[in-house]
This record gives sequence, structure tokens and C-alpha cells, in this order.
Amino acid sequence: MIETPYLLFLGDAPDQLSAKVAQGIKDWRPDNAVGQLRMEGCKADVGLTDMTLAQAREAGAKTLVIGVANRGGYISQAWKKVLIEALGMGYDLASGLHNLLANEGDLVAASQINGQTLHDVRVPNVEYPIANGVKRTGKRVLAVGTDCSVGKMYTALALDEAMRKKGMTSTFRATGQTGILITGSGVPLDAVVADFMAGAVEYLTPDNDADHWDIIEGQGSLFHVSYSGVTLALIHGGQPDALILCHEPTRPHMRGLPDYTPPSLAAVRDTALTLARVANPACEVVGVSVNTQHLSEAEADAYLAKVEAEMGLPAVDPFRHGADKLADALAAL
Repeated sequence: MIETPYLLFLGDAPDQLSAKVAQGIKDWRPDNAVGQLRMEGCKADVGLTDMTLAQAREAGAKTLVIGVANRGGYISQAWKKVLIEALGMGYDLASGLHNLLANEGDLVAASQINGQTLHDVRVPNVEYPIANGVKRTGKRVLAVGTDCSVGKMYTALALDEAMRKKGMTSTFRATGQTGILITGSGVPLDAVVADFMAGAVEYLTPDNDADHWDIIEGQGSLFHVSYSGVTLALIHGGQPDALILCHEPTRPHMRGLPDYTPPSLAAVRDTALTLARVANPACEVVGVSVNTQHLSEAEADAYLAKVEAEMGLPAVDPFRHGADKLADALAAL
């Protein structure tokens, strides 16, 4: 178990999106974080109190969580001084990066000398099967996006909260490092060997009661040339009964791909639904989740109304306005 509370390490994050791990923990488990630690040049801020390592220890922090998800998922050499100092002060370290703490000799040595623990949450700890495509009992909904980092996890968490308040039975199924750090369990899907990814999603969403919904955290995008494979594994392994489209309307280009324009919601709907019906012919698109954080309230309302008119689906920003519309759409299936 990763000990809480956390000090969230933002390092030298180049922009706000790079700190999405820290932002997710702050937004969904605020009681688990006492503050944030930013290095010189950091361009992200998750809205917590800036603290030194010493100040956070005095406030009770037990684990320094690397809250940055940089492209390639590597541990920057510029962070090492802070990480080693933290181990010397009694912190455990937790990371969801591809570049594992356990593979960094200086961090391993410092943890052993100081009796502290290194937590790599992006390490599969189960021998997942190859997917067999057998239909499972229970219901499943998957968030699919026009791009990476558009709000698929936030949509799933907000939907789970709304469904529980309505008396529906549901479980949020984490498939990425942030979701795992928030909920304490899940499958780090993009660290699973490709042949076993769809099987890992089957494992994560087993047979369940007929009225139970597994809310599967989405990853990547079918239209993102870097990460489309993990999205397809979720679609086929999850066998979703319902899809929710996720979109951030102010993106000039795909995340990290300046030469690629984001697809339309209609293109994502048609492509994702066609692929989903390979594994579950009854799958339906039930709603649209729009990340309106960069829009004013009036702009957000106007955009959501436009999407509803164009798509013929309920559209909402579930973090800003709640996910009741999406929960009602699932209840109506």
C-alpha cells in the first residue's frame, strides 16, 4: 500500500497538461495531498500550497508522488537531487512513469540506505490472458476521446459518482497510472505486452450482476497515431455496451503531434462504434463529455447546446456540471 498523505511533485513540468497525474489526485482525492513541490521553471500549478520537502513532512506527508506525465514517461535527471533528498528525509516515492524507479540505481541505493519504499504503479503484477472475446455478464461503458488528455478519466470518475447517487451499481475501473493512484487498484494498460492488452481489460471487467456497470477508464485515441493501440484494446477487451465520446474543443492539434488535426466528434462516433460492434453488436453511443475548462460559462453552455443539436446526444462537462445526464442515458439503455 502507498502511504498517504502525499506531497505532489510537479518537477519542471513544461505545461499544465504534463501535471495531469497530480491534478487528478488533487481533484479526486484532495484529502490525500498536503501540497505541491515545484522546481524552478515549472509551468504547472494544481492549486495546492507550494511546500518544501521539510514543510510537507511537518504537515504529515509520507510519500512523494511524481505527478508529472511527460512524453515518453521518463525520470528526468534534473529531478534526481530532489528525489534522493526526499528518500533521505523519510519519504517513500511513488511513480506512474514508464521509466521505473526500480531501474534507477541511485534511487534504489538511497531507498535501501534510508529504509524507504519505491512504488512503481505502472508495473503489471498479473499474468494476463490473451483475450477470448467471450460475452460477460453485467454492463460496461467506455470513454473514447478525440485526443489524449481530454477528460476520459474525469468523465469516468464523475459518472461513477453520479450513478452511485442515483442508486445505480457501478465500479470505476482504472487503466492508467493516475486512476490507479486515485483508487488504489487497476491495470496499467499501456505497460502490458500488446498481445495481452485486450485480455487484461477482460480480466479487469469480469462477469458481474446484470444491473452492475463497469465504468472503464479510457486511454489515448483511435485517431492518435502514437497511442491508438491501447484504445483499440480497451474497445475490444471491454466489450462495452455503451460509449461516451470525450472532447476538448480548444485544441489546435493532437497532443504532441503538431501536424495532426483533431478529428470531429462524428468521426470518432462512427469509427469507435464500428470497432466496438465487432465485440459487442449491441453497443451504442449514449452521450458526449466536453472538457470546457478553457471556456467561460456562457461559452461552455453555447458549445454544449451546439454539440447536442449536431450529435443528437446529451452533452455535458461532467466535472463542471455533474454527470447526471450521462448516468440517465445509461439508465435508459
